[in-house]
Amino acid sequence: MGEKKTPQGSNVVVIGLGRFGGSVAGSLLDLGYEVLGIDTDPRIVQDWSDRLTHVVEGDATDEDVLRQLGVHDFPRAVVGIGTNLETSVLTVLTLTELGVPEIWAKATSVKHGKILSSVGADHVIYPEAEMGERVAHVISGRMLDYIEFDDGFAIAKVRAPQGAAGQTLAQLALRTKWGVTVVGTKRPGEDFVYARPETVIPAGAVLIVAGDTAKVEAYADEN
Repeated sequence: MGEKKTPQGSNVVVIGLGRFGGSVAGSLLDLGYEVLGIDTDPRIVQDWSDRLTHVVEGDATDEDVLRQLGVHDFPRAVVGIGTNLETSVLTVLTLTELGVPEIWAKATSVKHGKILSSVGADHVIYPEAEMGERVAHVISGRMLDYIEFDDGFAIAKVRAPQGAAGQTLAQLALRTKWGVTVVGTKRPGEDFVYARPETVIPAGAVLIVAGDTAKVEAYADEN
């Protein structure tokens, strides 16, 4: 196997390395991202010390602590804190004040989610519906959405390849080139179109592709 390609803008800070935050952090590592993990529990920090690029024990509601860690230079942050609403909200607020461009935050209720949005969270995650691995793929920007099933099968929504507009799916030949099947196409504001060989890919379209998890991910990597 070749060396894993590191994506552009590949630094992500994950705050709160519990079940959900840990799942996101681990999946981002698998995708080739460099992850800074922050948690207040020294046992969790120790558990992650051999896996993450950097992991520190610290209070993420303290702006000075985050500045010292260079969090303000990160393009994305994930807040996995869920049990303590006040800490969750204050952490998102601190990240917002630091100017982190893209903030993802876990919410345990609709009300919690609304508060997180109001203080600056760009994406609110309800982990009962969205597993950490799926969130990691979407955070990476490679996929617009992603669902993996237990038997190694995945479905993803990805942007159509550059230069694909005007081609038919038969001409694009993703099944031959990548081993993935195009289920359908969709343009913003228009209806989903089930894929047929003669389906023409419109400009600005997204493709819904399915297949073996590794092949879907490999296609998204190059897309």
